[in-house]
Amino acid sequence: MDNLADRFRRRDGVVGVVGLGYVGLPLAATFAEAGFAAIGFDRDASKVAALRQGRSYIRHVAATRLAPLLRAEPPSAGQAGFHPTDDYASLPRCDAVLICVPTPLNANREPDLSYIVGTTEVIARYLRPGQLIVLESTTYPGTTDEVVQPLLERFGLRAGQDFHLAFSPEREDPNNSAYSTRTIPKLVGGVTPACGEIAAALYGEVIERVVPVSHARVAEASKLLENIYRSVNIALVNELKVLFDRMGINVWEVIDAAATKPFGFTPFYPGPGLGGHCIPIDPFYLTWRARQYDLTTRFIELAGEINQAMPAFVVEKLADALNERAQSLKGARILILGIAYKRDLDDDRESPALKLMELLGRKQAQFVYHDPFVPVLKRSRRYDFQLESQPLTAAELRAADAVIIATDHSAFDYEFIVRESRLVVDTRNATRGVRQGREKIVLA
Repeated sequence: MDNLADRFRRRDGVVGVVGLGYVGLPLAATFAEAGFAAIGFDRDASKVAALRQGRSYIRHVAATRLAPLLRAEPPSAGQAGFHPTDDYASLPRCDAVLICVPTPLNANREPDLSYIVGTTEVIARYLRPGQLIVLESTTYPGTTDEVVQPLLERFGLRAGQDFHLAFSPEREDPNNSAYSTRTIPKLVGGVTPACGEIAAALYGEVIERVVPVSHARVAEASKLLENIYRSVNIALVNELKVLFDRMGINVWEVIDAAATKPFGFTPFYPGPGLGGHCIPIDPFYLTWRARQYDLTTRFIELAGEINQAMPAFVVEKLADALNERAQSLKGARILILGIAYKRDLDDDRESPALKLMELLGRKQAQFVYHDPFVPVLKRSRRYDFQLESQPLTAAELRAADAVIIATDHSAFDYEFIVRESRLVVDTRNATRGVRQGREKIVLA
């Protein structure tokens, strides 16, 4: 174990990253930039082909960043660089294997660990003594030692004796210019203290601050707490948005006023619902786990219910606004601005805009969308709209009976949007700086 830690400190080791998505790709690049030999594994051959051709499929991970790191062949220990592949036969070359795969919910809103299980089964077939395996995917407390560890031990090797096993949750915030993979503190917990020390030694070479915790379960629970904290607070302001709307009070002004207090208050902001692969999903991992301990996490589940109800609130506000103009939602043409779940991002996973589309379809409204970062709506686990982004022109805005601002991209010219539109339903307070045509704006 000490020898492996020393090798990591000398950066004389090969790091494998399984899953080259929004978490895995920047992580692999960070290790390669720090002088490690990095091999990225992904079963999507199209992603691997794009990377090998010097193209990035993630907007905030620039091709210019990846280009100098790419190697045509898997690098050996001591050879800095990054090699993407869909051939898992290179796993034995790796001294550390970091698992960065999705953890979605199934149709019953229960944890779907199929990606973790499938990936771990592949790793188990190639596992050799002395390797470090780290799970980074967000999951419920106990996954690393109850699910991953038995799968890895099925061929006779033992965690803490023959190989090392830890959990270190990803904390990526895509497109956040203030923080990067390197600068975000890294939690690390092993299934044994020694496993945690080995994992901390690895991450300590590329992350500015590593925070060791006593066990993998503590790290797993900590990641869930981070996202549940956000979910609950967003639910609070979403509920207040509905209340204050009925009272004729602007919730954004209320929040800004409260935020002037220099202590005891952290501002959170309402929206059309929650999106991304963390906040809409992760809290339900803990509610499911809690039921196994005969407990009901009512606070967390209530927050989830409130947040999930927000797209319906937006559609209701839209219908009311059209009704005031003697128009029905049925048959109306609605232009949705922004499909990505977050400003200036190209990620539409779990985006509330998709739920808005579903609800508009049920009301027999016609809808199109514009998003400069999502040119085509690809099929997801739940939706298959088969739509392409429409140009944001004056003619398109005028043709729409209403425009819904679902994502507040900074590229949008909100003065232009309000000027050319008949009705604007603003779910993000993006039009707060617009002075002309405010009679067209409905905050939702």
